[in-house]
Amino acid sequence: MPSQTSASAEPAAPAIPPTRQRIIGAVLRIIGQDGIAAVTNRRIAKEAGVSLGSVTYHFSSQHELLRESLLHFVREETRRFTALADAGEAEGVDIDGAAALAAQVADGTVFDSEHIAPFELYIQAGRDERLREAAAECFGAYDRLAVQILTALGVPEPHRLAAHTVALVTGLQLRRLATGSPAEELTDALLLLVRGALSEDGARAGGPDAGATRPSGTPGAAARRP
Repeated sequence: MPSQTSASAEPAAPAIPPTRQRIIGAVLRIIGQDGIAAVTNRRIAKEAGVSLGSVTYHFSSQHELLRESLLHFVREETRRFTALADAGEAEGVDIDGAAALAAQVADGTVFDSEHIAPFELYIQAGRDERLREAAAECFGAYDRLAVQILTALGVPEPHRLAAHTVALVTGLQLRRLATGSPAEELTDALLLLVRGALSEDGARAGGPDAGATRPSGTPGAAARRP
């Protein structure tokens, strides 16, 4: 289960040397363009603009290349999303604000080769057990971020819903990638999930309308606004 520590409270990842970062970026682009089978040291060196020896110096195996590329992508994405979540939390987030945040994230996600690559890597983790620990670490980071946002919205039992929220986002992003469906589908689905969780909490607290009749001065009222 994800820890209750905010995603923003996690220690920052150490800085990546420029050459290593160029190699990782090249790996993600190659995977996104042509799949994992296209990842060779020679292709990486050409794509990254480095010597062949630099690739083998920084990464001893293809497994290490794939693992570090996946972790790097998720760390960068998590850092970006956490900054948005922290800004929303500081200003006071409600359902409308969360919808705007989700729309901002969805609209800002361009499915270039580097954003396609993680889907390939997650599938590869299903074939290669050595990548599963990295994949689990990635989803754990997303889960912690989901807990942070759901908690700010006043959603009950955010840890219980975090993995479902992440799965919903991942699945809809994959659908967008495969079909070209609009980003609004993601926003609508997230709102449906959050409203459902808040309604369920209201029903448990005192009937279906409990959330709607909560006094405006009660903590969490803004998040339960219809």
